[in-house]
Amino acid sequence: MNEDISKHVLKTGTLTIGIVCKDGIVVAADRRQSYGAQGGGVSYLAGAAKKVLELTDRMIATTAGTASDTRKVLDILRAEFKLKELRTREKISIPEAANFLSNMVYGNIRQPSMIPSITHFILSGYDDKGLYLYDISPDGYIQESDTYVATGSGIAQAHPILDMDYRKNMSTDEAIAMVTKCIRAATAREPSVGAGMDIYVVKKGEIKQVADKEAIVSFENSK
Repeated sequence: MNEDISKHVLKTGTLTIGIVCKDGIVVAADRRQSYGAQGGGVSYLAGAAKKVLELTDRMIATTAGTASDTRKVLDILRAEFKLKELRTREKISIPEAANFLSNMVYGNIRQPSMIPSITHFILSGYDDKGLYLYDISPDGYIQESDTYVATGSGIAQAHPILDMDYRKNMSTDEAIAMVTKCIRAATAREPSVGAGMDIYVVKKGEIKQVADKEAIVSFENSK
């Protein structure tokens, strides 16, 4: 394959966050897509796209990595989950869905390819047994979180805020304010983060979008 093609793919330089609260789980992501070298750096910004996507009526996932791969993986998952529901007449549990996703990511990145499948997901949802937040890394490693997770190029700005301000008993309203602060901080300092944000709240029996913004004003401009 031509060297320029193999080194440059449409990727989501991004910030995605999940926070466990006393009354639910808050999931958020920016919207910026960038076209750049896999080894680092941003060649140019390629518009905006939602990175918090619905898998079923009971679970959502954030996307980071190669945009085409993340969408393909989630499309396959939706189909598999629907087939399972038709066969068994039961909805898939969130732990089962997370492990299914983890196995797909594990297999995809190990397939021989000139353009590797690089995908990173945060999966959140509810079932009859409770609420869940999972981090599925690009190598297929899966970890359930009872605090918070963040992925993407904006974590250098987000992690200090999360480490400093997170509390076990915080409310979803407090977490919404926190993820907004994280995305704004990353937008101000990381070129591949921005173009807006989406914020969702996961509660027992409900997943609701609470923020749908096309652009974020930086700290400097918001003073």
